[in-house]
Amino acid sequence: MSTGSNPRHESEVIVPAPSASSEAEKSRLGISAFVVMKRLLGEPLVHFLLLGAALFTLYHYVQPGTGATQSSREIRLSLCELTQLALQFQVQWRREPTAKEFNQIVESKVQTEILYREAMAIGLDKEDEIVKRRMAQKMKFLAEDVATAYEPTPDELESWYEKNSEKFVMPQRVSFRHVYFSPDLRGTHAREDALKALTQLAGQPQDSKISAAIADRFMLQDYYRDCAPDFLGKEFGPQFARTISELPVASWQGPVESGFGWHLVFVDTVIPGRVPDFEEIEQDVKTAWLGDQKALAWQKAYTDMRSRYTVLLPVPPKRVKASDSPSSDVSPTSLESSTKRVQ
Repeated sequence: MSTGSNPRHESEVIVPAPSASSEAEKSRLGISAFVVMKRLLGEPLVHFLLLGAALFTLYHYVQPGTGATQSSREIRLSLCELTQLALQFQVQWRREPTAKEFNQIVESKVQTEILYREAMAIGLDKEDEIVKRRMAQKMKFLAEDVATAYEPTPDELESWYEKNSEKFVMPQRVSFRHVYFSPDLRGTHAREDALKALTQLAGQPQDSKISAAIADRFMLQDYYRDCAPDFLGKEFGPQFARTISELPVASWQGPVESGFGWHLVFVDTVIPGRVPDFEEIEQDVKTAWLGDQKALAWQKAYTDMRSRYTVLLPVPPKRVKASDSPSSDVSPTSLESSTKRVQ
């Protein structure tokens, strides 16, 4: 029977530090635990309980003052934690761990906990920018997770979509063929040569043999299908993308300048931009709605946290004249600083 402020349940087992004399006993305990884990891995209820346990543990750590203070010299692993370790191994390796592997997994978990506590004890977490960022990130994730707990109805999503439909506009798409005139090969005559070629191509179809005979070799494609302005802007440049969208269909036009040189363009088809129906993109709307709710939840949480703090910032130093100073040793221009309070 244990004594002290941290009573131990009868079902708990004390695992001593590894030593030569304890290897056999630890192996026996590991095999027993492993058998239990193997039996539990196949139970769907266990997966549900693990999720609940994870949420409970997270709540425990972010709510100060809840529960008894754990002894800094006692490491207590629950059945849920052990099952989670076994499940993680199974997900990674596509098989159940052996008894020896399970012992190693548990010892690795214990090692991490010990090193964490020892590091905290000597203050390694203090003034560590990486630790601060990681903890701040976890707080942000925690605030955003509030939004994921709510499942929106189709009516709510549709209402949100109506107010934010501009985010889902499908842009105009253009299919076209082009012939290229290279400034590297033709110099300053590239545009003039393109204009002359345009007269030859007048009235010709897009696959005219003339176009192949007069064009310079282009490093990319000669024909582009269903291209959005963003893609064309990255491929040829913003000005080319804007010009293409305004060209008439079914005739050779140009010259149109791009980042490569000059082009004659035959626009084949134009698919106008449109706002899709809600039913077409319901899942995309839900994803966007969730992102929006996470952002709102985080902003609200931070606003509440920020209101509890006062920030003190240094005021830019001001110059003090020597004549205003009671001391004759003060230099002609000395600096005086103060602190500004920011709510």
